[in-house]
Amino acid sequence: MRVLRRVSLPLAVVTALVGCSSSPGPADPSASSGPPGGSPSSPHQPLPTTSTSDVAVNFNTALHDELIGMLERDQAELNGHPQADTAEQRTARLKEIIEEYGWPTFDLVGKEGENAAWAIAQHSDFDLAFQQEALELLREAAAHGQASPGNLAYLEDRVAVARDAPQVYGTQIRCGPDGPVPATPIRDEAGVEERRAAAGLPPLTTYLSEMATICAQDQNW
Repeated sequence: MRVLRRVSLPLAVVTALVGCSSSPGPADPSASSGPPGGSPSSPHQPLPTTSTSDVAVNFNTALHDELIGMLERDQAELNGHPQADTAEQRTARLKEIIEEYGWPTFDLVGKEGENAAWAIAQHSDFDLAFQQEALELLREAAAHGQASPGNLAYLEDRVAVARDAPQVYGTQIRCGPDGPVPATPIRDEAGVEERRAAAGLPPLTTYLSEMATICAQDQNW
């Protein structure tokens, strides 16, 4: 079964393909980069941390900009352009941010900043313990409306696949000889479409069709 490696792909695609050196989940470039109340949110976003959800916070422009810069370097590296910092260093910095602020929420860094934090965590495959911690924080933030349910779905599946466990949403894909297939089986597959819809994700059939195009491109490289 063929696994897609480092290629120049949209963030959401790289996040979905298991085996990428660093891969995230669903990122929407149309997500708002400013404080809440700006442009509409993307259908998928990032993670939380300790309890910032119960405390009113002010939008942190500097932290938002730092996270966006981290994401830009993450994506440039995925596209084959070496950066001054490594994926491990970006993960270490995200850990520091979480320790100081808790999970970067919509209120704290806007939807685009939260999405950037999620992408860094999603790409931290070399540190499963941190991904698990980020998942728990993201789950908490999403429950309070401070993180994207779509990003939660992607990280949920990412951690499950790393543990060779069934996926919940079917977001993590491998390119097999006959096209894309889920990297691990989907738990309660009969209910997957309902779960995907609740997370703001497209139907699984549509998703696999999109991934088939990517897998076909990979076979030509």
